[in-house]
Amino acid sequence: MTLTDEYFDQIAQRLSAARQTTSEASARAVQAIVEAARNDGRVYVFGTGHSHVMAEEVHYRAGGLAVTVPVLAGPIMVHEGAVAGTVYERTTGIAAPILERYGIGSNDVMIVVSNSGINAAPVEAARFGKAAGAVVIALTSIAYSTAAAAAADGRTRIADIADIVLDNGSPPGDAVLSVPGSELKVAPVSTVIGAVILNAIFAEVSAALAQDGDAPIYRSANMPGASEHNARLVSKYRARNPHL
Repeated sequence: MTLTDEYFDQIAQRLSAARQTTSEASARAVQAIVEAARNDGRVYVFGTGHSHVMAEEVHYRAGGLAVTVPVLAGPIMVHEGAVAGTVYERTTGIAAPILERYGIGSNDVMIVVSNSGINAAPVEAARFGKAAGAVVIALTSIAYSTAAAAAADGRTRIADIADIVLDNGSPPGDAVLSVPGSELKVAPVSTVIGAVILNAIFAEVSAALAQDGDAPIYRSANMPGASEHNARLVSKYRARNPHL
């Protein structure tokens, strides 16, 4: 079996497992997001390093909900300096100045994404969301964060703070394939599984909101009528989304 075949098999197996293990938490997440949307709330998505990809995954895209707001700040992402970003995400006091610009409140939901689950910035983000009265959802790896916390003398995990925990099922270290002739591993799984979990949740949210009337879903920019449709959504939701 090639590494390609093995990776596809790993993803398929882990997605099937995640479908089962996250079902109850996902249903609670759907309920919280639907309630927020019906109360004109927003869903803020925060992540550092590669976890910030989840914030971009749900932002202003075809088939995505306009109630989502990515939390984006260069220092804690990878494009302005990956090495420095790793230092920043572990630095106490980074999260609050970033989050204060978004006006997160009690009608909102905050999704904090962190695979290892223990770095200072995501932990502080989860606490910030709780203090603001938002429903906090953690998208993390329980296995990885438990191992990481134990290695760090019992450091607090985002899973310990959140109201709802979505376990992506990735192993400690994230990568799942052993390289022949090496002790190193490749092929991380957290991004793929995390994106599926979030998109599945937002699909259910969309179905619930559609029962109220027109769900605020973006259309692909290349489809007929998309420009006018999306412009109406941007006009409605831009005031609380600085990235539109």
